[in-house]
Amino acid sequence: MSKVAIVTDSNSGISQELAEGMGISVLPMPFTIDGKEYFEGISLTQEEFYEYLKKDADISTSQPSPESVMNLWEGLLKEYDEVLHIPMSSGLSGSCQTAIALAGDFDGRVQVVNNHRISITQRRAVEDAIQLAKEGKNAGEIRDILEKTKLDSSIYITVATLKYLKKGGRITPAVAAIGTMLRLKPVLTIQGERLDSFSKARTMRQARQTMISAIQNDMENRFGGVDAHCVHLDIAHTNNYEEALDFKAEVEAAFPGYQVGFVDSLSLSVSCHIGDGSLAVAATKILDK
Repeated sequence: MSKVAIVTDSNSGISQELAEGMGISVLPMPFTIDGKEYFEGISLTQEEFYEYLKKDADISTSQPSPESVMNLWEGLLKEYDEVLHIPMSSGLSGSCQTAIALAGDFDGRVQVVNNHRISITQRRAVEDAIQLAKEGKNAGEIRDILEKTKLDSSIYITVATLKYLKKGGRITPAVAAIGTMLRLKPVLTIQGERLDSFSKARTMRQARQTMISAIQNDMENRFGGVDAHCVHLDIAHTNNYEEALDFKAEVEAAFPGYQVGFVDSLSLSVSCHIGDGSLAVAATKILDK
């Protein structure tokens, strides 16, 4: 049986401490803030990030350097037979395609998964990989399973402010001005490669109901039913933990028999584009046995 090392990046929301307990490795995503480089979970905490955000610091994201990726793989291959690397979605960052290119120098011992996930759904993919490795699957087999099921997840996000969508060019200044005046709460979705607009609401309460209805529709029409043994439900937020807990209770009330798996922070790479105060709900289909 092949001994498989599992690697992901901090876009999964998995901290270095949690990764150690899970027996995996997490590459920290680099950020440049006012000209200085930081690494998520290493030299940049969630709290520090949001302080910079509030001060309108110049924040940009990048991908791990090729050297850091290859050095990690080379170290792991001294102990493991293979490496399975699960980066964030190729549609949201170039880090996946870079990793695929770098893996070509490792004679098939490194397999890179392009399974179109980020944040809490990426974390679910990592958990699936851990379980599949325990069942004796090799890195190539796990990659094939995760890529086959790559679209079996949805995230719906509502934002508290249009400021950061405007700043990132995702909406025009005119749309932002009208939306702010009307107090609109856009609902965004990540299903596969992109962060897209899904709907608009007039209040946060209405936005929460919109997200719940969207998840209900996905469960019934995309994931094959609403049985509690078929789908993971998870909550995420950006610097909004107390409201996320309240939303968790609302989601569990809407789906009797379900228990929300975890309440976690959205990755900082997403937070850059939407700001703090957001709420999200995710559904991820449980792998068929």
